Amino acid sequence: MYQDIITDTKPEMEKTLDFFSKEIAKIRTGVATPALVEDVLCDAYGQKLPIKQLAAISSPERRQLLIQPWDPSCIEPIERALRGSLSGISPIVEQNSIRLQLPQLTQEVRQVLFKILGDKTEEARKGFRKWRDEAWSRIQESCRRGEIREDDKFKGKEELQKLVDEYIGKAEELANRKKNEIGTI
Repeated sequence: MYQDIITDTKPEMEKTLDFFSKEIAKIRTGVATPALVEDVLCDAYGQKLPIKQLAAISSPERRQLLIQPWDPSCIEPIERALRGSLSGISPIVEQNSIRLQLPQLTQEVRQVLFKILGDKTEEARKGFRKWRDEAWSRIQESCRRGEIREDDKFKGKEELQKLVDEYIGKAEELANRKKNEIGTI
């Protein structure tokens, strides 16, 4: 019975890890990636849409992004959205595209990015612990109702902790990779 609770918890932990992975992809490094701007919302067609729904985003050079809207009338709204969301980066509007040239990261900016990464990593850890606590409560409740034996309750607690440690390890690995990317000059 406790295995079912743990099995139900795994997809939630996977979602938390996936969310964490997407969040840290948005953190700027020395390399331009489409994830930096793809979710920036802009006013187009009377609603707020992410840039990834309005344009193709590519990285022709290491520190450059090229945004090519499918509809040329979206160039101006995309440019406005980028100006409002990216500090220190000015979009360059060309004929049918927008080019972003990312400046070299300074040591001060790197320190800020390390702090942001640390905060996001801690949020992920809290998410994993939240799912662990929720599953542990379900296991304890099942034990109180007599559905799970006392021995199985503690086996469940151990397995649950192993699962949490595994996912925290995965998050730490992703964070370390990102930290190396930020630190690379």
